[in-house]
Amino acid sequence: MSAGTAKIAVRVAEVVDVNELVKRFKFVRRDGGEMPTFSGGAHTVVEMRDGATTRLNPYSLMSDPGDRSAFTISVRRDDEGRGGSLFMHNKVKPGDEMVISYPVNLFSLDLRARKHLMFAGGIGITPFLAQIKQLSHAGGNFELHYSVRTAALGSYVDELTTAHPDRVHIYYDDKKQAIDLATLLDGQPLGTHIYVCGPKGMIDWVRNTALDHGWPETAVHYEEFLAPQSGKPFEVELAKSGKTITVGEHQSLLEAIEAAGVDAPYLCRGGACGQCETDVIAHEGKFIHNDHWLTEDQRTGCNKIMPCVSRFEGRRLVLDR
Repeated sequence: MSAGTAKIAVRVAEVVDVNELVKRFKFVRRDGGEMPTFSGGAHTVVEMRDGATTRLNPYSLMSDPGDRSAFTISVRRDDEGRGGSLFMHNKVKPGDEMVISYPVNLFSLDLRARKHLMFAGGIGITPFLAQIKQLSHAGGNFELHYSVRTAALGSYVDELTTAHPDRVHIYYDDKKQAIDLATLLDGQPLGTHIYVCGPKGMIDWVRNTALDHGWPETAVHYEEFLAPQSGKPFEVELAKSGKTITVGEHQSLLEAIEAAGVDAPYLCRGGACGQCETDVIAHEGKFIHNDHWLTEDQRTGCNKIMPCVSRFEGRRLVLDR
């Protein structure tokens, strides 16, 4: 079952300017009921009806998992993006009715860990806000290292440092402050797990450094939702559905499939979960694989595609949908 088939009708209860780039949105159920349970690291997919265009974007839940009265997310404005964040910033107001998915967690805490060592960059702080609340209720051991561009753009810095002054460490880019990752990794107790969320460069840096220092892959957790890339329009034949569709320049293959009325599974819509993996029946052209799910053998074999983020260039593409 895709996240898109389990939906919640919500009302926007609150919109707050966190700083010049980030807004916080609070959703409550329209029927007045409680929100579903979730754990720290979970995300929800928000449906945005923008005229004739429907966008579905994943956002990490940042609210307290112990509070089922509402879900809260934060959205960073991206002026160069495909329009989802601009829609949230410019068009969504308190009182608006929207639809969101049930929560899905691809970045959960490993509760077997004796310590949780967290690294956040920019808006990547949002899943950690929920995880820290969860660990605080349970008496869990955590340590957060949070890198931001400037003090003015440090989302939730004051909240975090006030609540956890000995466990939260902030680094400001404009002050040339940097995380001493190698030293941190070498000084952790046995049973520590690493978590990282932020820009791709930061995620790769933490993961690769940890592996170079002998950390097992199972102890290194990360979350990275990739945005679909624009590209040349292309046609696709959907074998099971008997339809031929055109994927637009600023449209993902998954969005084009959905627009044609064909159900396609998904959980993250960001190339991370593997849920929308689709078999390729035939092709004449080249694939542009933008996910981080498929193996290199699957990519070179040209028999799989992740329609949420990947594209195609060529004369013919036939999918098992």
